[in-house]
Amino acid sequence: MLLASYSRLLRTNRNFRLLWFAQIVSELGDWFYSVAIFSFLLELTGSAQFLAFAFLMQVLPQTLTSPAAGVINDRLRRKQVMIFADLARAVIVLSMLLVRSRGSLWLLFLLLFAETVCWGLFEPGRSAVIPNITTPEEVPAANALSSTTWSINFAIGAAVGGLAAVSLGRDAVFVLNSLSFLGSAWLIRRMRFAEPHAHNRPPLRVRDLFDFSEIAGGVRYLAHDRKLLATVFVKGGIGLMGANWVILPVLGEKVFPLRWSGISAQQAGTLGMSTLFASRGVGALLGAFAAAGFGKSDTARLRWIILSGFLLAGAGYLALGTVASSLALAVVTLLFAHAGGSACWTSSTTLLQQQTDDRFRGRVFSAEAAFMTLTLAASSFLAGRLMDIGVDPRTVAVATGIVTLLPAALWLAASRDVRKKETG
Repeated sequence: MLLASYSRLLRTNRNFRLLWFAQIVSELGDWFYSVAIFSFLLELTGSAQFLAFAFLMQVLPQTLTSPAAGVINDRLRRKQVMIFADLARAVIVLSMLLVRSRGSLWLLFLLLFAETVCWGLFEPGRSAVIPNITTPEEVPAANALSSTTWSINFAIGAAVGGLAAVSLGRDAVFVLNSLSFLGSAWLIRRMRFAEPHAHNRPPLRVRDLFDFSEIAGGVRYLAHDRKLLATVFVKGGIGLMGANWVILPVLGEKVFPLRWSGISAQQAGTLGMSTLFASRGVGALLGAFAAAGFGKSDTARLRWIILSGFLLAGAGYLALGTVASSLALAVVTLLFAHAGGSACWTSSTTLLQQQTDDRFRGRVFSAEAAFMTLTLAASSFLAGRLMDIGVDPRTVAVATGIVTLLPAALWLAASRDVRKKETG
């Protein structure tokens, strides 16, 4: 896919351009403050388990609330849902300024939980509206831009976030992140597009969130389409790499600190951590562009990219744990690993948007996010527990690489089954 395709999409499609700008400002703020939180926790506790618990609060609530989030996004205008989620997150992140000591860490975890609930409302809506604001020919480019923007934001936010935490302090980082959500809400408010799924629907009542008939309808919809069901689980496979959220901070802090004169050991660890996270983001950027350029809207190619991406991700973490003897080598292994993960992400998103009816899109993307966050939470929590009882982070990286090969095998089997049904 030529760069002109992305340029044309941004130049001619105002709604997508506004959504894209909103993604940029909010995600940059997210990665700014993630580095500050991880550094703060290591400084106060020195425990990988606390890192894992913080990440757990950033993913697990989405798993628990996804059924209700899916119903909300399929009953209400998704634009309004996204604006509400952004405004709520602005207040939640600003409240993190109240966390000052180990004794108030409970408040930090509570606020992380609340922010994740709002993310669980926002993200399925953002994915679901892309087919409403683009033509079928624009969808692959839109998904690639969304994925690569996430990767660029991750790389820049993680790199600059470490520098900002060191030079400006954590309070400034939290304020900047809060302002980024206000900017995102303002941009989304300016979008104008039709949302046919919400036409002639009765008002959503609180008790409707506990009415499982609509949730069951979504489950039946998935169960009757094996291709769609297999694709929904792809990001759950990517979630098995969630241990990296614990591995990388520990490696950056204790194994690969980035030292220069005039900074403390703790600051050197923060910079090492942000370097590893930044390389992860650059790898994801490369993978998303490669997947969009090769796969486009071709179903067979997209399936092949997903298989290759899982294999590359597994190999990258195996190399991180066995041959990465320096920060430079660790950066290279992470580039390859997360290029593979990003290729899976971009390709599976395009497949889901092609295969899903608009009436069910909110529930399908919420289910996908639920499976992903569940595996993210489990793998990161287990990684933190293992490291706190003395397991070397390199060994945990090797285990992550091996586990990531499992979804590759399952995807290969599912693809063969689909091909047999299509040809038989």
